[in-house]
Amino acid sequence: MCLAIPGEIIEIPPDRPALATVEVSGVRRAVNIGLLEGEGLAAGDWILIHVGFALSRIDEDEARATLRLLEGLGDAFDDEIDALRESRIG
Repeated sequence: MCLAIPGEIIEIPPDRPALATVEVSGVRRAVNIGLLEGEGLAAGDWILIHVGFALSRIDEDEARATLRLLEGLGDAFDDEIDALRESRIG
């Protein structure tokens, strides 16, 4: 199962503005934010991530509620976090 999961932008390097360091449940990874060019994304913003790409900006309350729901899925969510932990973009 592939899920879109919320993550918080930690950093957007000025020399690579299409890639952001994003944290999801304690896991930090590079995520391509190029699809959201022009959205004015910054550290602290929440985004919805699927297969290494940010699909949309979401508000923090929605992000936290979605994370709680996904964590309740158990193994499916754990599998997604494991895949995120092992992924490399950059």
